[in-house]
Amino acid sequence: MSKIMDWLENKFAPAMSKITQNPWVSALSGSMMKILPIIMTGSLIFFYNVFRSWIPALPDLGGVLQFTFQLTSLILTFLVANQLMEKLGHTRYVLNAGLTAIIVFLIAIKPTISDDNIFSVGFDRFGPTGMFVALVVGVLVSVVYHIYAKLHILEDSVTIPDFVCEWINQILPMFVCVLVGTIISNNLNVDMYQVISAVFSPLEHLGRTLPGLIIMMMAISFLYSMGISTWFLGTFTTPILMAGTAANLAQVAAGQTATNIVCYETIYLLSLMTLGGQGCTLTLNVHMLLSRSKRLKSLGKVCIGPSIFNINEPVVFGAPIVFNPILMLPMWINTLVSAVIIWFVMSWGWLAVPAASVTTGQIPAPIGYIIVTGDWRAIIFWVLIFVVTFLIWKPFFKVYEKQVMKEEAEEEAA
Repeated sequence: MSKIMDWLENKFAPAMSKITQNPWVSALSGSMMKILPIIMTGSLIFFYNVFRSWIPALPDLGGVLQFTFQLTSLILTFLVANQLMEKLGHTRYVLNAGLTAIIVFLIAIKPTISDDNIFSVGFDRFGPTGMFVALVVGVLVSVVYHIYAKLHILEDSVTIPDFVCEWINQILPMFVCVLVGTIISNNLNVDMYQVISAVFSPLEHLGRTLPGLIIMMMAISFLYSMGISTWFLGTFTTPILMAGTAANLAQVAAGQTATNIVCYETIYLLSLMTLGGQGCTLTLNVHMLLSRSKRLKSLGKVCIGPSIFNINEPVVFGAPIVFNPILMLPMWINTLVSAVIIWFVMSWGWLAVPAASVTTGQIPAPIGYIIVTGDWRAIIFWVLIFVVTFLIWKPFFKVYEKQVMKEEAEEEAA
């Protein structure tokens, strides 16, 4: 075990940290972080609609959802190019690269323009289902700008005014991107949206299965238990989860029942897979409150507030779970067990699949879920997950508690 922990701490964790600090990876994860306020703004309408169902006289504010949540991909493609230029040090191109990405994205979704100048395209292509397309377009545009920036064209010119050089340097990479996009879409008649979506379709389909859910949750838990930021995984997980949300909304709009279990709301709004935070650490916090160790009991009192709202950094880094094999293992086990339980509970129809877009994970479980879905059975499964994860933590925590109490006794004796 010591050899494994030594490898994880001194080899694996530094290597993963280096990856997350790579400008390309950092920019993509940063884009996902910056798009969340847009998604969450739209999410507020689902809470509003709960009150509207009680008070029908309230006005319909669905337009807020349409022009936030339903424009996710359009905004994301700008953010990807914008963030990549910033992280790569090409600050002069941060705005134009983002605007170019929007233009190319609009070309990629292949709209039709009638003789009457009516722009027509499926509105769903602007939303979460197009996030992988937005990522690819943003990256490809950034590659063009990155290569162009390295050419240093007209940077040392003494005969051409600076403002003219700046115009030329802004126009040329934009022209190349738009030209290539136009040739592919219009002249070659290729639907780039469909092509890119087809490439990522296997990944998206895998993500919506139980194995895919387990892989996502375990990857996050595994890296988090080593203190590694998991935001970079959002490059892959967020499009999958948001596509599941969009599919559920489409099913409900068509008069059907939502069936896509793997979505943002199942994981974060329901918060039973993340009870108290990743790894179901709320019940670990309860163990700490009941501990005979003064240090663990004090830490439990400090951490219980954030834990109730599914914020567990104080526990993860304070207990600590990070690089503590005694607590890392139950964290992984709880992640696996809770995901499997919720999957089958929803598959068997014992708990409703959420049909709303509410991307906040800081509402204490299961309050937010009940407000949005009205499914009171969530309380039963909250109790089930609480008991199961409490029992999983118990033997490991007792071993760790014994170690801590021994250290405390030695300190008092000294």
